Amino acid sequence: MMNSKLFILGLASAVFLTSCNQKEKTTETTAGTTDSATVQATPSDSITKATPTAAGDTSENSLDWPGTYEAVVPCADCPGIKTSLTLNNNKTFSITEEYIDRNSKSEDKGTFEWDAAGSMITLKGKTASYKYKVGENKLFQLDMDGKEITGPNKDLYIFKKK
Repeated sequence: MMNSKLFILGLASAVFLTSCNQKEKTTETTAGTTDSATVQATPSDSITKATPTAAGDTSENSLDWPGTYEAVVPCADCPGIKTSLTLNNNKTFSITEEYIDRNSKSEDKGTFEWDAAGSMITLKGKTASYKYKVGENKLFQLDMDGKEITGPNKDLYIFKKK
């Protein structure tokens, strides 16, 4: 009686293990088909989007970062600097800075580079050399060392997407 129970238990285990292996093979085949379809779709996407410099999900490759961002950043001797920054898919930018209550406005254009982690950009213009952390519909202006600005006015350095 004991031997027949062990035999049935062993047979049931073998059937179970065999059925699990077949499902895994089916899943692998399906995943392989999906991966090859994704690989074929990538070349057409790379034409319209900038080529990411970092692997994995980053601000660079997972956020809708191109567009125009605005903020009024602090100014030492005026009420603020109304700033408008436009980032383009081809890694170019244009920036306009207007000093409030002054008759002073500056504009610059250039390129920007992503950091190795794909989360921060550095503007490279004639005069503009700012750094920003890229978030969802926001840019966080950083200090020249690439660190977040702290203190009571830190929220004034957050640019919002139009």
